[in-house]
Amino acid sequence: MIINLKGLDINYIIEGEGSPIIVLHGWGCNIETVRLIINILNNRYQIYALDLPGFGSSQEPKDAIDSFEYTEIVKEFMNKMNIHKATFIGHSFGGKLSIIMASKYPERVDKIVLIDSAGLIPKRGAKYYLKVYSFKALRYIYTNLFFWIKDEERIEKFYKKFGSDDYQESSVIMRRVLVKVVNEDLKPILKNIKASTLIIWGENDDATPLFMAKTMEKEIEDSGLVVFKGAGHYSFLDDYNKFVAVINAFL
Repeated sequence: MIINLKGLDINYIIEGEGSPIIVLHGWGCNIETVRLIINILNNRYQIYALDLPGFGSSQEPKDAIDSFEYTEIVKEFMNKMNIHKATFIGHSFGGKLSIIMASKYPERVDKIVLIDSAGLIPKRGAKYYLKVYSFKALRYIYTNLFFWIKDEERIEKFYKKFGSDDYQESSVIMRRVLVKVVNEDLKPILKNIKASTLIIWGENDDATPLFMAKTMEKEIEDSGLVVFKGAGHYSFLDDYNKFVAVINAFL
């Protein structure tokens, strides 16, 4: 189904009956990525899931928006669906939006499940900064060496060759969005979350490392952390049976 939110055509589904749960997928993913989560719960709850703008079958933003603007789109979705209050389940980027929603609009959030959530700035050592400066130097050389190619084409060719996987696989507008969202730090607003929060994390998550989960547990007053041994960034898929047991117990 398609709904227009903030001028964008957004794809969504509704399944099941009962108290509302909104499931939000991660960066580069879509509704089908979190299909197993939906299937666990749609026999007891009314599940809402949407392809966030720029992903799946939803329209891309017209301009580069940040995570807070994404959250406003989710809020408008709630308003149009007549959902006053819901439980949020968010993986990665979807977890980040859940954090913003719960901190900014606590009256609209019942409980939260954060799965390998984004939202904190990674710890960066000397190796990271060496990589950054090397990347910038390479970009300077590349963009100045091929002077006969138009500026936009040079930048496009450079990032397609040397950018991160997420960056390479994104459109021009979504690359600008990515640059915005990866530099946001939500640590200062974690303390504003009053909803009961379950934090599920993969022990070997290298996209959002485990220290982030421990920071969230420390900063969010009513929260608890469950670590899945041997699991990675998609912990709910890596240890599905344990995930089912934990989430059912929490809800």
